[in-house]
Amino acid sequence: MNVIAPMAAAAAAAGTTQTGRTSASDQATTAFGLGFDSLLKIILTQLTYQDPLKPMDNFQFVSQLAQFSQIQQGQTTNDQLESLVSAQATAQATSLLGATVDVPAGSTTLSGKVTSIAFADGVPSITIVTSDKQTISGISISSISQVRQGN
Repeated sequence: MNVIAPMAAAAAAAGTTQTGRTSASDQATTAFGLGFDSLLKIILTQLTYQDPLKPMDNFQFVSQLAQFSQIQQGQTTNDQLESLVSAQATAQATSLLGATVDVPAGSTTLSGKVTSIAFADGVPSITIVTSDKQTISGISISSISQVRQGN
């Protein structure tokens, strides 16, 4: 079976056009050079150009389909995990509203009450008001060193 040239053509035609997102499926696409849709196009091209007198072995075909199915399931799982992590970060950030937090700032530590939360590209940042009424915004929740509730 000589399907190398058509498969290469399908791979080039199917190329990855996903840009602007940084999901796990895009990272997998970048790592392997092809997305799930591209892989399906390769299989269809392979079937189209196979020699009818020497068809692909059924076991090999089913094996390839199973592998593509596993890739798709892995991408779906990664996307769902990303959503879960994002929801968890949102819940964590909202639980800080009204709390007093300490944030390292060089050799000193700033302390203030969390007054608001902002989300940029799904990443939460907080705004605090210090005891001397200074407002500091854009603080990543990962930089918080201590949280005190009710103070």
